[in-house]
Amino acid sequence: MERRFTVKDFFLFAFLSLVLTAIVSTMYMIDRQWAKMAEIERTLSEQSVSLQDLARTVSTGITTGNTATQTGEGAIPDSFRRAWRASQSRDFAAGDWLVAPFGTGLKTLTPLVSSDAYASEVQTFVLESLLTRNPETLQWDGMIAKDWTVSDDGLAIKFQMRNGVQFSDGKSIDAEDVAFTFDFLMNEKIAAPRHRAYFAKIRSVRATGRFEVVFQFKEPYFQSLELAGTMPILPEHFYGPYLKEPQSFNQSTGLLMGSGPYRLPDPRGWTPDSGIVELERNPYYWGPVLPPFNTLLWKVIENQTAQLTTFRNGELDLYGARPREYETLLEDQALMHRTRNLEYLSPTAGYRWIGWNQKRNGEPTLFTDRRVRQAMTYLTDRKRVVKDIMLGYAEVAMSPFSPRSPQHDDRLQPREYNIEKARQLLADAGFKDRDGNGVLEDADGKSFRFELVYFQDDEDTQRIMLFLRDLYARAGVLMIPKPTEWSVMIDLLTQKNFDAITLAWTGGVETDIYQMFHSSQTVPGGDNFINYKNPRLDAVIDKARATVDEDARMPLWHKAERIIFEDQPYTFLMRSQSLVFIDDRMRNVEVTRLGLNKDIVPVEWYVPAALQKYAN
Repeated sequence: MERRFTVKDFFLFAFLSLVLTAIVSTMYMIDRQWAKMAEIERTLSEQSVSLQDLARTVSTGITTGNTATQTGEGAIPDSFRRAWRASQSRDFAAGDWLVAPFGTGLKTLTPLVSSDAYASEVQTFVLESLLTRNPETLQWDGMIAKDWTVSDDGLAIKFQMRNGVQFSDGKSIDAEDVAFTFDFLMNEKIAAPRHRAYFAKIRSVRATGRFEVVFQFKEPYFQSLELAGTMPILPEHFYGPYLKEPQSFNQSTGLLMGSGPYRLPDPRGWTPDSGIVELERNPYYWGPVLPPFNTLLWKVIENQTAQLTTFRNGELDLYGARPREYETLLEDQALMHRTRNLEYLSPTAGYRWIGWNQKRNGEPTLFTDRRVRQAMTYLTDRKRVVKDIMLGYAEVAMSPFSPRSPQHDDRLQPREYNIEKARQLLADAGFKDRDGNGVLEDADGKSFRFELVYFQDDEDTQRIMLFLRDLYARAGVLMIPKPTEWSVMIDLLTQKNFDAITLAWTGGVETDIYQMFHSSQTVPGGDNFINYKNPRLDAVIDKARATVDEDARMPLWHKAERIIFEDQPYTFLMRSQSLVFIDDRMRNVEVTRLGLNKDIVPVEWYVPAALQKYAN
């Protein structure tokens, strides 16, 4: 039957057209409203920045732009002087984001219970302390503290705090918050044994005025000023309620609030499954120099190839390359055109190591015997690792002390690869190839076999493990590489449930080895994961830590270094250079005596207005 277009169809078609037009018009209007709202938000944000700047100018007489009247660098506190100089640059502008990668996921951002370097990096921008280390002079500058005095006997340090400092929720910070922080972390119900080990030297922290606080030490301690001055100050009104429910604090993933230049948008709500960590500028920040970036963003990208692709796409502002990859990327003209590269070995750079667990499930292990640990170091050809795998972008490590530090004794030289010495030491310890199968056995016929745990997503470490497996096998030692996820590694460390593990420690201007090697730190949650105990070393460490005079202290560190060298609780692998590519839009990038100035607070990097690409 023939179908004709009727009057009814005409009206139906007209009605549908009107409905469609109305929908399109509504969508257009909504879109315009969103655009207007975004513009208003951006304007308010810019006005907020201006108001913060104005407030700084009124309260301090200091300007942070390059067009306003300046009162001179002399009015700037020492701790803000480098950031202030950056803000006076001709192309300085506030705004934009800094986007960086994390190579592994984080379990928690909560201070005290977090244990990895990534969480510490985030906390650097959120938490503040009384003092901060000057990256040029390495001396201490006041941060929350404006002045301090040390008693003649060195057992008491009195800090005068700045007035007008606020936490990121707008509430004022005073001496009671400092005293609370100490009492909080020393509370046995709080899962902070690592911090308690550091702060055990302090007898008390008392607020003796609203902005005056006194640290009283039990005994002289060589790092007493650093210990007191760098304790992150926690707001009592925010963390105090958790003393009634310590488990909720200990098991939390993102309880983070402080007085730093940035804050979590929700200081209670961060969870690892978000895959990112985002900080926004603290609108209550007290400092005389405006934090330049609107947002700091870290993206968790565990796969290194994916991380590089993201950097190539301009979605990351920096990328740390592996040696082999680094040399390839230097030939990439497109990448080199829009980035700059840096290669440096910071004086405070840490070291990689293999830790030999000496007790597992309460029983002695293969590595309880010092001769076995020495043999493992003789079998670990670190020169070949540095040359063939790190392509020379590293140096062999021999102790926890940097070879450029006065803590190191220059007379000590690293053990060279020597398979014959290793075989002899293992034979002395009772390991021989008793059945002729090429594998060493003990007196009971049990094979010398162990698992070595390492982080699965680090390709260089994987190459090193395979290289060492073959080297060890030549001496009849069976090493089974065990690639492991980061969260699982943390659990294995906590439970001390492994044969051997390879990790890295960061360094310091002067390294305190108490946490890693003192017998007392084999407790659950302590950093002596490998159950290493030597009362003679304990006594030397205790004496060195109690010796304030540097000339008298350094020989004690030399003695401690020699004991560790003989005991070999770790096989110290190497200190690696950082090989970094940075997007060219980042300005004021500098390598300081503390390393790259990216993680320095007050923040020194910025993006000129013409190069900014993230509206906020």
